[in-house]
Amino acid sequence: MLTKGCILLIEDDETFRSFLQTILEDEGYEVRLAGDGREGDRVLARESFDLVITDLKMPGKSGLELFRETRQDPGSPPFIFLTAFGTVDEAVAAMKEGAVDFLTKPLAAPEALLSLVARTMESQTRNRAFLSLKEAEAAGLPPEELVFAGQVMQTLRKMVYDVAATTANVLVCGESGTGKELVARTVHLLSPRSRLPFVALNCAAIPENLLESELFGHERGAFTGALQARQGKFELAAGGTIFLDEVGEMPPAVQAKMLRVIQERVFERVGGRKEIKVDVRIIAATNRHLEDEVAARRFREDLYYRLNVFPLLLPPLRERLDALPALVDFFLQRFCRQLNKKLQRIEPEVLRAMRSHPWPGNVRELQNVMERAAILAHDCIRPEHLPESLFNRQVQEKPGGSRDMLRSMEREMIVKALQKNRGNRRLTADELGISRRTLQYRLREYDLIGET
Repeated sequence: MLTKGCILLIEDDETFRSFLQTILEDEGYEVRLAGDGREGDRVLARESFDLVITDLKMPGKSGLELFRETRQDPGSPPFIFLTAFGTVDEAVAAMKEGAVDFLTKPLAAPEALLSLVARTMESQTRNRAFLSLKEAEAAGLPPEELVFAGQVMQTLRKMVYDVAATTANVLVCGESGTGKELVARTVHLLSPRSRLPFVALNCAAIPENLLESELFGHERGAFTGALQARQGKFELAAGGTIFLDEVGEMPPAVQAKMLRVIQERVFERVGGRKEIKVDVRIIAATNRHLEDEVAARRFREDLYYRLNVFPLLLPPLRERLDALPALVDFFLQRFCRQLNKKLQRIEPEVLRAMRSHPWPGNVRELQNVMERAAILAHDCIRPEHLPESLFNRQVQEKPGGSRDMLRSMEREMIVKALQKNRGNRRLTADELGISRRTLQYRLREYDLIGET
């Protein structure tokens, strides 16, 4: 069962400390105790907290000193001070430096403390949610009926509803462009964590030497260029959901650290020693066959089983062509709004051409096709507004079936891109819109190592 948050309570009066602990724990908060500022400092150096409630004046090290020392850490918790009437001015000064608020001792009513704590926790949640939305490429979802459009998606819809209410880790599998992040966001929005952040990270888009820092953050001076401490995605997702796209691209060293996070729910920032507790749900996604990666010892077997608690397999667009009319209409309306156009309809021949296309890029490819068509069209969308390759090229099914056909098409695209870029793999990966690690994987898979 999730707690409402973890609070460090620092108070040198044992009776008053015990009284406050009872009040907070009865309300559902997890409470750690420290008897003075020095002990509080040691606890803060080892663990992370959502809130610190501390006496302002204590022997050895005051609560105010402790507060000022934590300000350099971007993940430092908010402070609420407890103070006697004689030190109210100091408490007011601390608020000007960033403290949340203060309460005077003796405490007039427990409700005042609980109300202040609840407001502070809610403010922290809103701030984290704002940061996650600010960094996300998509702040919202299409209508649910569109995410699950097509008859074959109805079983998947039920599975999403079933797993959303649990805390189980989810592994979303499917080809590129099938909407894995949309399904992950749907799981989050249907879950008890829906009011908390959803933080997405594409593991393939981050260089190997920076991925650990992106996930777990880093301390100042941890590496060249680390001029200040920085929170990672796990800290930003606290209480909510972290979505790890293309998790199969994760290098072995980061895989080992990920395994510890899942097992123990703690991690350290790069260059740090402080254990940061994390309460997040993990949804991972991949377009690879992770079983093959495990067999080839490129992906840890123990991590695979930890992530693959509840697998969701997204069918490619070519297997749910009954969803095309709804998807086409949605994208048409979206791009008409963006372009300030009023396109009346789509000619039937356009939909016929779309139904005969294998859609190797899936829904993402369809979105690009519709954006191009909306730009070119003036009254309605006609065949000439479609890419020539989509409308004119009649793709013949090969003896090996659609899967072999698509593999052959992908191999041909990679060969042509390599030849165009004279074997430069970085330029080839950029042109194909994939990471260099994905390209390297495809080169091995299609026996193209050394191809120019």
